[in-house]
Amino acid sequence: MSASPSAGSIGFIGLGKMGVPMARQLASHGFRVLGCDASEELAKAALAGVPDASVANPAQIGQACDIVILMLPDSNVVRNVLFGADGGLSALMKKGSIVIDMSSSDPSVTRELGAQLTQIGIRLVDAPVSGGVKRAVTGTLSIMAGGTSADVEQVRPVLAAMGSTITETGPLGSAHAMKALNNYVSAAGLVASCEALKIGQAFGLEPEKIVSILNSSTGKNNSTEHKLSQFIVSGKFDSGFSLGLMKKDLSIAIGLADKLHTKTAIGTCVLDAWDGAEKLLGKAADHTEIYKILEGD
Repeated sequence: MSASPSAGSIGFIGLGKMGVPMARQLASHGFRVLGCDASEELAKAALAGVPDASVANPAQIGQACDIVILMLPDSNVVRNVLFGADGGLSALMKKGSIVIDMSSSDPSVTRELGAQLTQIGIRLVDAPVSGGVKRAVTGTLSIMAGGTSADVEQVRPVLAAMGSTITETGPLGSAHAMKALNNYVSAAGLVASCEALKIGQAFGLEPEKIVSILNSSTGKNNSTEHKLSQFIVSGKFDSGFSLGLMKKDLSIAIGLADKLHTKTAIGTCVLDAWDGAEKLLGKAADHTEIYKILEGD
């Protein structure tokens, strides 16, 4: 299918594990989606058979879309897409357009990019997500949104097509900061849960009994509820979120603490654990595989 300008068109750049179901949700809610990825073949396969979705290049997206969503690996890629070769996407977009960065980006870089975009009349909203692939597929992501209230309100219907909870966090960059902090808490909780599981089993407790008691007691957290039995005790380790991405988000959170001269009691220890796991298992490993460093695998 070829892309053509139309009212209600949304550009979507980054059709990875999260981007594909998010783009599909937009199409199912009546938006015409113009999708783009570094791999055109991947983009075609991702949007095949999706009504009101087409593969487009950055020039077509810039001409056709007043709102463009980025779902990319990190701030460096976001910067390159916006201001890279021949001026990047920003040189192709109309004044008054809005970029929504839904990547897990560095909040400091987000503010820098926002200032650059403002100079050429383009607005930026940071709107990272939580909930993983499962909730992306069902359109029930938790979305954090930073930027001016007017800009957030303008894109709220777009965000509502992908998420069931949209929380305005404050000025530009605040949502990316909150996403990193959320994943800091998640990463710390997963390490503690894995350690408790390992210690309990070494003592002779049945793994499912450990999980059941944690989930009916004060130790209950997201990892005990949604990760231990499903991906670790089962041995599947296929949650769909990579170890490298979790380590990246954790690094952003601890880096933010350092920039703000805020002390963390366990932050560095948690980051060291994830750094060690990444070196041992590789960035592409599922993040639940951090349990394996306790096993010596």
